[in-house]
Amino acid sequence: MNTPISPFRMNLYLVLATILIHGLAMLVNELFFQRAEFLQGIGWVYLPAGTRLLCTLLFGRAGAVGLLIAGWLACYFYYFPGDALRATSGAIAGAIGPYVIYLVAQKYLGLRDSLTNLTPGRLLICAVGCSLASPLLHHLWFAVHGDPGSFAVMFAGDLIGTLIVLYSAKLVLKFIA
Repeated sequence: MNTPISPFRMNLYLVLATILIHGLAMLVNELFFQRAEFLQGIGWVYLPAGTRLLCTLLFGRAGAVGLLIAGWLACYFYYFPGDALRATSGAIAGAIGPYVIYLVAQKYLGLRDSLTNLTPGRLLICAVGCSLASPLLHHLWFAVHGDPGSFAVMFAGDLIGTLIVLYSAKLVLKFIA
Protein backbone atom coordinates (compact mmCIF):
# COMPACT_ATOMS: atom_id res chain seq x y z
CA MET A 1 0.00 0.00 0.00
CA ASN A 2 1.30 3.47 -0.92
CA THR A 3 1.62 5.92 1.90
CA PRO A 4 1.06 9.54 0.91
CA ILE A 5 3.98 11.93 0.94
CA SER A 6 3.79 14.47 3.74
CA PRO A 7 3.33 18.13 2.70
CA PHE A 8 6.73 18.98 4.21
CA ARG A 9 8.48 16.26 2.22
CA MET A 10 6.64 17.25 -0.99
CA ASN A 11 7.68 20.89 -0.55
CA LEU A 12 11.24 19.79 0.10
CA TYR A 13 11.23 17.81 -3.16
CA LEU A 14 9.80 20.82 -5.03
CA VAL A 15 12.45 23.13 -3.56
CA LEU A 16 15.20 20.68 -4.57
CA ALA A 17 13.71 20.27 -8.06
CA THR A 18 13.66 24.05 -8.45
CA ILE A 19 17.29 24.34 -7.36
CA LEU A 20 18.25 21.68 -9.90
CA ILE A 21 16.18 23.13 -12.78
CA HIS A 22 17.28 26.70 -12.13
CA GLY A 23 20.90 25.67 -11.65
CA LEU A 24 20.87 23.80 -14.95
CA ALA A 25 19.37 26.82 -16.69
CA MET A 26 22.16 29.00 -15.30
CA LEU A 27 24.75 26.50 -16.53
CA VAL A 28 23.20 26.24 -20.00
CA ASN A 29 22.97 30.04 -20.16
CA GLU A 30 26.67 30.36 -19.31
CA LEU A 31 27.62 27.73 -21.89
CA PHE A 32 25.58 29.08 -24.79
CA PHE A 33 24.87 32.75 -24.12
CA GLN A 34 27.88 34.11 -22.25
CA ARG A 35 28.86 36.18 -25.28
CA ALA A 36 25.43 37.80 -25.17
CA GLU A 37 26.24 39.40 -21.81
CA PHE A 38 25.98 43.14 -21.54
CA LEU A 39 27.38 43.17 -17.98
CA GLN A 40 28.10 40.24 -15.67
CA GLY A 41 24.72 38.66 -14.91
CA ILE A 42 22.86 40.94 -17.36
CA GLY A 43 22.53 39.47 -20.81
CA TRP A 44 20.51 39.82 -23.98
CA VAL A 45 19.36 36.22 -23.40
CA TYR A 46 18.83 34.99 -19.84
CA LEU A 47 17.33 31.50 -19.67
CA PRO A 48 17.10 31.39 -15.85
CA ALA A 49 14.37 34.04 -16.07
CA GLY A 50 12.24 31.42 -17.78
CA THR A 51 12.88 28.85 -15.09
CA ARG A 52 11.94 31.46 -12.51
CA LEU A 53 8.50 31.75 -14.07
CA LEU A 54 8.13 28.05 -14.79
CA CYS A 55 9.09 26.90 -11.29
CA THR A 56 6.96 29.55 -9.62
CA LEU A 57 3.91 28.66 -11.70
CA LEU A 58 4.38 24.93 -11.18
CA PHE A 59 5.53 24.87 -7.56
CA GLY A 60 4.26 28.13 -6.02
CA ARG A 61 5.92 29.10 -2.75
CA ALA A 62 8.23 26.06 -2.82
CA GLY A 63 9.45 27.22 -6.23
CA ALA A 64 10.15 30.70 -4.88
CA VAL A 65 12.14 29.22 -1.97
CA GLY A 66 14.12 27.04 -4.39
CA LEU A 67 14.82 30.08 -6.58
CA LEU A 68 16.00 32.02 -3.55
CA ILE A 69 18.43 29.27 -2.56
CA ALA A 70 19.70 28.64 -6.11
CA GLY A 71 20.03 32.38 -6.74
CA TRP A 72 21.92 32.94 -3.52
CA LEU A 73 24.33 30.09 -4.27
CA ALA A 74 24.96 31.39 -7.80
CA CYS A 75 25.36 34.98 -6.65
CA TYR A 76 27.57 34.17 -3.68
CA PHE A 77 29.84 31.64 -5.33
CA TYR A 78 29.91 32.83 -8.95
CA TYR A 79 28.65 36.33 -9.67
CA PHE A 80 29.71 38.14 -6.48
CA PRO A 81 32.05 35.82 -4.57
CA GLY A 82 32.36 36.73 -0.93
CA ASP A 83 29.85 39.60 -1.10
CA ALA A 84 27.04 38.22 1.05
CA LEU A 85 24.96 41.42 0.92
CA ARG A 86 25.04 41.67 -2.87
CA ALA A 87 24.45 37.92 -3.24
CA THR A 88 21.49 38.02 -0.90
CA SER A 89 19.90 41.06 -2.51
CA GLY A 90 20.33 39.58 -6.00
CA ALA A 91 18.79 36.29 -4.91
CA ILE A 92 15.86 38.04 -3.24
CA ALA A 93 15.20 40.18 -6.33
CA GLY A 94 15.34 37.10 -8.56
CA ALA A 95 12.97 35.05 -6.39
CA ILE A 96 10.46 37.62 -5.16
CA GLY A 97 9.67 39.16 -8.56
CA PRO A 98 8.24 35.97 -10.12
CA TYR A 99 6.44 35.02 -6.91
CA VAL A 100 4.74 38.42 -6.68
CA ILE A 101 3.67 38.11 -10.32
CA TYR A 102 2.32 34.62 -9.56
CA LEU A 103 0.28 36.01 -6.65
CA VAL A 104 -0.96 38.92 -8.76
CA ALA A 105 -1.98 36.49 -11.52
CA GLN A 106 -3.92 34.43 -8.99
CA LYS A 107 -5.72 37.47 -7.64
CA TYR A 108 -6.36 39.53 -10.76
CA LEU A 109 -6.34 36.93 -13.54
CA GLY A 110 -8.03 34.21 -11.50
CA LEU A 111 -5.10 31.84 -12.08
CA ARG A 112 -5.71 28.58 -10.26
CA ASP A 113 -3.05 26.62 -8.38
CA SER A 114 -3.72 23.71 -10.73
CA LEU A 115 -3.03 25.99 -13.75
CA THR A 116 -6.09 24.52 -15.48
CA ASN A 117 -7.10 27.99 -16.62
CA LEU A 118 -3.63 29.10 -17.75
CA THR A 119 -4.28 30.36 -21.26
CA PRO A 120 -1.58 31.49 -23.71
CA GLY A 121 -2.63 35.08 -23.05
CA ARG A 122 -2.33 34.72 -19.27
CA LEU A 123 1.02 32.99 -19.69
CA LEU A 124 2.27 35.86 -21.85
CA ILE A 125 1.09 38.37 -19.23
CA CYS A 126 2.98 36.40 -16.58
CA ALA A 127 6.09 36.26 -18.80
CA VAL A 128 6.07 40.01 -19.38
CA GLY A 129 5.30 40.65 -15.70
CA CYS A 130 8.21 38.51 -14.52
CA SER A 131 10.48 40.09 -17.12
CA LEU A 132 9.60 43.49 -15.66
CA ALA A 133 9.47 42.62 -11.95
CA SER A 134 12.87 41.00 -11.51
CA PRO A 135 14.83 43.70 -13.41
CA LEU A 136 12.90 46.39 -11.54
CA LEU A 137 13.85 44.92 -8.17
CA HIS A 138 17.47 44.46 -9.27
CA HIS A 139 17.64 48.03 -10.53
CA LEU A 140 16.24 49.40 -7.29
CA TRP A 141 19.29 47.82 -5.65
CA PHE A 142 21.55 49.24 -8.38
CA ALA A 143 20.10 52.72 -7.88
CA VAL A 144 20.63 52.64 -4.12
CA HIS A 145 24.20 51.36 -4.42
CA GLY A 146 25.28 53.19 -7.57
CA ASP A 147 26.04 50.01 -9.50
CA PRO A 148 25.85 50.07 -13.29
CA GLY A 149 23.08 48.29 -15.05
CA SER A 150 20.70 48.51 -17.93
CA PHE A 151 17.03 47.94 -17.24
CA ALA A 152 16.20 47.65 -20.95
CA VAL A 153 18.83 44.96 -21.56
CA MET A 154 17.80 43.04 -18.45
CA PHE A 155 14.12 43.21 -19.42
CA ALA A 156 14.85 42.10 -22.99
CA GLY A 157 17.14 39.29 -21.86
CA ASP A 158 14.64 38.07 -19.27
CA LEU A 159 11.77 38.14 -21.77
CA ILE A 160 13.75 36.38 -24.51
CA GLY A 161 15.03 33.78 -22.03
CA THR A 162 11.55 33.24 -20.64
CA LEU A 163 10.04 32.73 -24.08
CA ILE A 164 12.81 30.28 -25.05
CA VAL A 165 12.21 28.25 -21.88
CA LEU A 166 8.41 28.29 -22.24
CA TYR A 167 8.46 27.24 -25.89
CA SER A 168 11.09 24.58 -25.13
CA ALA A 169 8.89 23.24 -22.34
CA LYS A 170 5.92 23.22 -24.72
CA LEU A 171 7.95 21.27 -27.28
CA VAL A 172 9.04 18.73 -24.67
CA LEU A 173 5.45 18.31 -23.46
CA LYS A 174 4.31 17.78 -27.06
CA PHE A 175 6.64 14.79 -27.39
CA ILE A 176 5.82 13.39 -23.95
CA ALA A 177 2.03 13.65 -24.22
